[in-house]
Amino acid sequence: MSLFQLGLRRAATQLSKSSFACGQCLRQQASPAPPSHILKLVAARAPAIRSYATKTKSPIASLSKNIQNEKTSNKTSEKKSSFPETNAKSVGYWLLGSAASVFGIVVFGGLTRLTESGLSITEWRPVTGSLPPMSAEEWDSEFEKYRASPEYKLINPHMDLDEFKKIYFMEWTHRLWGRFIGLSFVIPTIYFIARRKVTPRMAANLVGISALIGFQGFIGWWMVKSGLKDDLFAPGSHPRVSQYRLATHLAAAFACYSWMLLAGLSVFRTHRALGNPAYYTGHFSALKNPALNILRRSVLGLTALIFTTVLSGALVAGLDAGLIYNEFPKMGTGYMPPKAELLDKFYSRKEDGSDIWWRNMLENPSFVQLDHRILAMTTFTAVLALFAYSRTGRVQAAMPPNVRKGVLGLVHLVSLQVALGITTLIYIVPIHLAATHQAGALALLSGALVLGQRLRIPKNTVALVQRQLKQGAQPLKTQALSQKMQEVAKNAATKA
Repeated sequence: MSLFQLGLRRAATQLSKSSFACGQCLRQQASPAPPSHILKLVAARAPAIRSYATKTKSPIASLSKNIQNEKTSNKTSEKKSSFPETNAKSVGYWLLGSAASVFGIVVFGGLTRLTESGLSITEWRPVTGSLPPMSAEEWDSEFEKYRASPEYKLINPHMDLDEFKKIYFMEWTHRLWGRFIGLSFVIPTIYFIARRKVTPRMAANLVGISALIGFQGFIGWWMVKSGLKDDLFAPGSHPRVSQYRLATHLAAAFACYSWMLLAGLSVFRTHRALGNPAYYTGHFSALKNPALNILRRSVLGLTALIFTTVLSGALVAGLDAGLIYNEFPKMGTGYMPPKAELLDKFYSRKEDGSDIWWRNMLENPSFVQLDHRILAMTTFTAVLALFAYSRTGRVQAAMPPNVRKGVLGLVHLVSLQVALGITTLIYIVPIHLAATHQAGALALLSGALVLGQRLRIPKNTVALVQRQLKQGAQPLKTQALSQKMQEVAKNAATKA
């Protein structure tokens, strides 16, 4: 019996599973046929085929992908900022027109001061003051207010109503011009920003200029107010506005003009560069020459010197310092007044005299005129030195033509300004010469600003020019691809 069981166990281990299953189950679990020889070859070459299909693209697929990428990039840029990358040309024309208007009001403001009309309106009414008196009663009311001012009591006690109307209209026109500048700048600023006609940087500049214009109106009244009170000038002296406030008012006007001028010039420079990118690429590369670094810094320092000289001229005007020492180059018997006159203790307000130096420099008419003479001649010498330096070998070879013309123009402007200043002094400050001298100061500052702008390398404009040059080669590639697509289609039609 044990031998029989052992034999069964051995037989069972040698039998397959199919011996214990029915035929139907065996047919359902039949294994698939082995792959053929062709399928094996295809499976072996499948990775190479996929790689070739990935690397090789048809021209149509390439073009469609380029178009899709361009649309995606445009949508991305639109999402980033709705402001344009360049300013509209109309913005440049408007800025230069506004700068010309500020230039005009600066000269007219000088005429208002020279005719002693600035204190005729004793109130500041930004809105209701836009209209002059319209009836006899209103004229009598304005004249009565002027009669209460120190200027009428000490200088014009015999003035009648007709004479008052002349100086009133001078000051009224000056204030109305200021309102016009404010409205003609603020309203277009809102429009250009709302319509996205300017870049974000230009939008910030326009908002800053608008704020400065509004602040300038406040400074103007602050200046006039100083001439309507007796406690702001020495008893018995000529009623006048504070020379410090006058200098602040003039400095703000010059700053506003300079800001408008530089912003307007930058718009046209960018458009010229984008109109001829190949030329301006070389032009900007020439400006990066190390030989121009000293010239660039010198022009910046010269601009600051001219602005400082203008401020000293405002002190001369505020103190009527041009009415003394009407000769040149001497001041009396020497080239400078006596030391006792320059350092007069009358102007010191401290018992120890610690403020005698700066008080006399800013409040003593003799010292103030000497300061202006020194600064003016220093400016004249600096411009001539700049011209001589620009004609040295390395600098002259590196200078672009427009920079060379700017340096020469600056020499002409400073020579004219020195001649106007000396003539105005010798003829005891006639109105037409004094106003022309003030206009010459603004013209000289304009020349320095234009020269500095020509030497500056605008990074944003350079980036736009380089991008345009890269995009200029892209249409050629697209054209070649289009020709290749036409050849492929032609070959396919021929084969068909």
